[in-house]
Amino acid sequence: MKLLQIWMVLCWVAIAQNSAQATDFYVYYLGGQSNMDGYGHVNQLPAAEARSPNDVMIFHGNTSPDRASVDGKGVWSKLKPGHGVGFKSDGKTNQYSNRFGVELTFAETMQKRFPDRRIAIVKYSRGGTSIDAAAAGGFGCWEPDFKGTAGVNQYDHFLATVRHAYADTDIDNDGQSDRLIPAGIVWMQGESDAHHTPETAKRYQTNLKRLMDLIRAAFRADDLPVVIGQISYSKKEPPSWKHGEIVREAQAKYVEADAAAALVTTTDQYGYSDPWHYDSPGYIDLGRQFANATADLEQGKK
Repeated sequence: MKLLQIWMVLCWVAIAQNSAQATDFYVYYLGGQSNMDGYGHVNQLPAAEARSPNDVMIFHGNTSPDRASVDGKGVWSKLKPGHGVGFKSDGKTNQYSNRFGVELTFAETMQKRFPDRRIAIVKYSRGGTSIDAAAAGGFGCWEPDFKGTAGVNQYDHFLATVRHAYADTDIDNDGQSDRLIPAGIVWMQGESDAHHTPETAKRYQTNLKRLMDLIRAAFRADDLPVVIGQISYSKKEPPSWKHGEIVREAQAKYVEADAAAALVTTTDQYGYSDPWHYDSPGYIDLGRQFANATADLEQGKK
């Protein structure tokens, strides 16, 4: 069943990449757990960042736990504030939240780095999720072979999100077909794996490599740039993620071993709005850091 799902996604991606006379959109996938969801407050956005980036489209897959049916529903729309935690979609309309994540300044910075490109974002993330099956709690697990309580996991929801996103051949609704070109992966996750046991933390590098390889495969590009956000030191006592140093080291080692991967480490500089999540200025800066690291990889600047 899992191989069939991956095959279907690959077919959608292949079709979208080969549309005749298409408008090209360069697609970046944003995934992970809660600090990718985004806990920035929309009412704290400076005026410049509160504006919607021109012509940037986003498909934000509806988030669901492992025990739910495969979801990932969404609809292509112009990027604007409200794609943080609490965002929902039924596949026809979007319900925006009062929070934002890295997507706003990521898109803004990518436009500056590549002014001749049309930028598109596919986002699917879920707070509290782990990669390691042993660390899976009530939020969900990204391990593709993890069965959960209904045979569904976060990788299934991710595949469904990509499938839904690529099924639309005219994402900006201008009456002309579009071509979606996979351009990069941005991943912000690891706190849950660092919180469980030393053993799950020590498996993180292997688990991260497997998952990034499979996400690359879903986009039909085995050298797709991958940018990892390094989990920061917990600001809570006792620490929220007890084995964070192990996961931080694993993230660094993964990037060292992959010529098409980069690590963003500015997360240690950010303030927190609660013991687990960055404050609004942190998400604003993190989006820029992610974009610059992604663009550098595309331009061979690692």
